[in-house]
Amino acid sequence: MDKRTITISGLPGSGTTTVAKMLAERLNLNYVNVGMIFREMAEKNKMSLEFFEKYCEEHPEIDVELDKKQEEMMRKGNIIMEGRLSGWIAHLKKIPAFKVWLDCNEKERIRRIMEREGGDFFEKRKEVKEREESERRRYMKFYGIDLNDTSIYDIVIDTTNIPPEKVVEKILEAMREKNF
Repeated sequence: MDKRTITISGLPGSGTTTVAKMLAERLNLNYVNVGMIFREMAEKNKMSLEFFEKYCEEHPEIDVELDKKQEEMMRKGNIIMEGRLSGWIAHLKKIPAFKVWLDCNEKERIRRIMEREGGDFFEKRKEVKEREESERRRYMKFYGIDLNDTSIYDIVIDTTNIPPEKVVEKILEAMREKNF
């Protein structure tokens, strides 16, 4: 395929960034992290990430702007798009893409986030739960998307007990099986 588009989605701490970067390097594709774009938007608006997420619940134009950017980049291809809704956007906009969802149990996700950011387990779990609930409300309200519905993905991988290298191999194997 000339214009390969791959989406990597999952909840915080599921390994999306690590896997997406490794896969981009392996396949020599551009890598875009939608979460980083969102953080830059929060910074540009001089808001904390937590406040910006709540703000977005009442201002759908921000998500619309972010989604349009994703759609444009995915249509150009040669990209690995890492974002919670990237797979859904490709699906809804009928963009040919190989869509991956990374799953992981909550305890392990929180452990990984703490390893990366530090902090107390219960404090991190509370932050993550608030963030996930905010996103779930926005995605359902604005798009009718239930993040628990993984039926649109080409592959769902539980990363709880699998190293990132093995996850990448599973993705590559699934892509070969589907001639992608």
